[in-house]
Amino acid sequence: MKFVVGSLQAFLAREAHIVWIEVAETRGSTPRETGAFMLVSPTDSHGTIGGGQMEHMATDHARNLLAGMTTETHLDIPLGPEIGQCCGGRVVLSFRTLDTPARDDLDAMLEARVKGFPEVWLFGGGHVGRALADALVLLPVRTIAVETRRTELDLMSSGASHRLTAMPESLVKDIAPGSAVIILTHDHALDFLIAREALARTDLAYTGMIGSKTKRATFASWARDEGLDDTALSRLVLPIGGKTVSDKRPPVIAAMTVAEVLVALDAYRLSAGS
Repeated sequence: MKFVVGSLQAFLAREAHIVWIEVAETRGSTPRETGAFMLVSPTDSHGTIGGGQMEHMATDHARNLLAGMTTETHLDIPLGPEIGQCCGGRVVLSFRTLDTPARDDLDAMLEARVKGFPEVWLFGGGHVGRALADALVLLPVRTIAVETRRTELDLMSSGASHRLTAMPESLVKDIAPGSAVIILTHDHALDFLIAREALARTDLAYTGMIGSKTKRATFASWARDEGLDDTALSRLVLPIGGKTVSDKRPPVIAAMTVAEVLVALDAYRLSAGS
């Protein structure tokens, strides 16, 4: 998510005159949720409120607002044949010229949203770990990459926070509830130590490990000797990425794993009632 925030900050620094468009209300089927926003300048834009004719109308309205051709700060748009869309719902959009008070409100909103993003912890910076860091960079998560080897950590995406430590398993107890843990180190024994700590917790949204059926069986036998029961073992996704796609190239494994993680994070959010 660092990349997205950086891109937005660059837009704000580059453009002198901006309108902040936000989805203020939704009814029925709509392309984006309440709170989705985009920024529009006279010649550029950042983000999206759903695309299509609705977004074109909103962009034109924002530029008319900047040009002094209108003072209207809300649009109520039906997403039907009237505008050439077939979503069937309706959206109310709000428009704010980005003066100092509005900029302060935008900054506060962004800070709160980023703080609320779930964490995804990558234990291991090998080929799949790097592919995962790359795949996560545009998503609304905070990615933390953990490695015992400086050389491998330095190869990880700068979009992830980096943690160099000799004992990765010691970090698990401090991971925020609702986070995802993906284990893919270069050492199976280290994988097992990290997984033991993660599965001892019941408040993580996802715990996954790279590997095979044989690795799962070996880990299960070891974990039971370490005191983990079948309920704890049932929380482990191993192998990560599922069986739908047989391609084992790192970017493919990463894509399939990210899909698993997003589903798990959303399920945890819904179960927590947020």
